[in-house]
Amino acid sequence: MATATKAPARPGQRTFDYAVRDRTGKLIKGSLEASDAQAVVARLKSQGMAPVSVEESRVGKGMQMEISLPGGNRVKLKDLALMSRQFATMVSSGLSLLKALSILADQTESKKLAATLQECRSEVESGTSLSTALTKHRDVFPPLMVNMVRAGEVGGFLDQVLVQIADNFEAEVKLKAKVKSAMTYPVVVFVIAILAVVGMLLFIVPIFAQMFADMGGTLPLPTQILVTLSHGMQYAAPIGVVLAIALPVVWRKVKNNPGVRDVVDPLKLKVPIFGLLAQKIALSRFTRNLGTMLRSGVPILQSLEIVGDASGNVVIERAAKDVMESVRSGRSLAGPLAEHAVFPAMVVQMMSVGEDTGALDAMLYKISDFYDQEVEATTEALTSLIEPLMIAFLGGIVGSMIVAMYMPIFKVMDLVQG
Repeated sequence: MATATKAPARPGQRTFDYAVRDRTGKLIKGSLEASDAQAVVARLKSQGMAPVSVEESRVGKGMQMEISLPGGNRVKLKDLALMSRQFATMVSSGLSLLKALSILADQTESKKLAATLQECRSEVESGTSLSTALTKHRDVFPPLMVNMVRAGEVGGFLDQVLVQIADNFEAEVKLKAKVKSAMTYPVVVFVIAILAVVGMLLFIVPIFAQMFADMGGTLPLPTQILVTLSHGMQYAAPIGVVLAIALPVVWRKVKNNPGVRDVVDPLKLKVPIFGLLAQKIALSRFTRNLGTMLRSGVPILQSLEIVGDASGNVVIERAAKDVMESVRSGRSLAGPLAEHAVFPAMVVQMMSVGEDTGALDAMLYKISDFYDQEVEATTEALTSLIEPLMIAFLGGIVGSMIVAMYMPIFKVMDLVQG
């Protein structure tokens, strides 16, 4: 990749950073002075370049520069779902790929996705297939999408495949939204409970502890425990703050390590109550993705490998690998699943029936729809159960602390009255 030098803009002119591809496909970055971005694009095209992106330079703007937060430039599944639906609509309406990609790049709110779509457009314009262009951006487009697009290009039904991709992503977004909505309330209440307890131990209990020391006498056991916890919290609080900042950063780096996943993923399925929810989510994702890929014409072995990786759980991934070996040796698809406890008997039987009748993709969609409904029902039940429990939990902790703080005062009042 070549890079051009930058020069300060003359009065009346602005400096624009650009990225282009030359006739050989090499990506070149640099800057130009012009009155607006359109002038930069026109000048680059006149030089035989294919513009990928043109943005006003941020150099020298000081506080006007946009602050980029960690993870803020990540393309969300919601962005991909919306883009896929719009892409499917435009291609089905007869728009060319180049025109559709240009419109998508202009419409999307994600800057990273917009820049990526512009690059894909330039690659398609130079004669590259859409699936090959998407493959070069694996950090944005998941393997499931790339392989489905490739199958649609080979089979001549790209518009239908794009609709299926959009349906798949939208169902995934809907599923995540349900789970997130159900978990938001208990998480918020739990955090408030922790902050309330820590705040009382750090700021309120020490005041009472000093008052108790001035009064003299022996403190009741609950009050002694509370004072001891308050003294310990003064040392534990700074450590807790450091851990609260460091642990999420460390977890993001190690969560995808095979050794960590081998331990954590099976535990996710064994956690009381929430383990069942995690299992249903994994099964819904596995069956929906597999059904979508099979309906799109992707070979079954390739589909199993991709959906295993996309399941998000190493237990499902191992089961998919066993199924791959079974299919590769000419045996059934559903048989090996019975050996994995994560797949209920109903799933195995329905897949077996679908395999025998030649309607496996339709049966997989039915299984996915069933578990989507199960996830919705489970999350609603959890929300109804957790809300009163969390309120009682928060009230019980705060109330116990208040009673423990006032017990010595009640004791003194009894002595005075006596």
